[in-house]
Amino acid sequence: MWEDDALSRDAFLGGRVFLHQPKDGYRAGVDPVLLAAAVNAQSGDRVLDLGCGAGAAMLCLGARVVGLDLHGVEVQHDYAELARRNAVPLGATIWQADLGDLPAKLRQLQFHHVIANPPYFRAQAHLPSPDPGRATAMGEVEGHRPLADWIATAARRLRPKGYLHMIQRAERLPDLLAGCDGHLGSVEVLPLAARIGRAPEHVILRARKDGRAPFRLYASIVLHDGDRHLRDGDDYTPAIAAVLRDGAALDWPSA
Repeated sequence: MWEDDALSRDAFLGGRVFLHQPKDGYRAGVDPVLLAAAVNAQSGDRVLDLGCGAGAAMLCLGARVVGLDLHGVEVQHDYAELARRNAVPLGATIWQADLGDLPAKLRQLQFHHVIANPPYFRAQAHLPSPDPGRATAMGEVEGHRPLADWIATAARRLRPKGYLHMIQRAERLPDLLAGCDGHLGSVEVLPLAARIGRAPEHVILRARKDGRAPFRLYASIVLHDGDRHLRDGDDYTPAIAAVLRDGAALDWPSA
């Protein structure tokens, strides 16, 4: 574990969530916050965060929707311990385990929602980080699970009609769709573009166990005002600023 002076205490959702994170290593940004905002959970639902890191996504979701039964799985021991520390206010349960070897007690549970912010890069597809925690979080490093395993694990843990929400780089959409095939249906994809006129860099995927609705690809949600950055500070659109600062939901387009 890190000593306290190696950690920062960072505010999310305008101070509704505080997260202890390593000053050097993998640090949560806006992606897990956007993921949490996209989940259509209701009070009383059971939620599993696969690869929860220090807990950003599930804690942001728990701050927006009260009364959730939150669980997180994290393979890296130090980050699992951080998640336990961060999750105390919401009473979340953190499991330190590999996706392919989940504890027996966890395998007995079914979830209304599984969420995940898995590694973005395929093995050998990006420059490795000198920090092993960041390398594991960002890429499919040797010995760790490929994206298809994340989706298959999520499908096994979902109850009938339960939802998977996953954020990924747009270039990996074919991998997401291939992973859902045979496991999940009613697939919807919400692209996220940095600015108007730009191609989306990320997507949020929503898929349903036993779902039979047709595939839907929505227009991009634009994160920033204008076609380029013109001033100091952030320039998020009002809708995205409400998500990041006030804990608002990220609404999916009407079907």
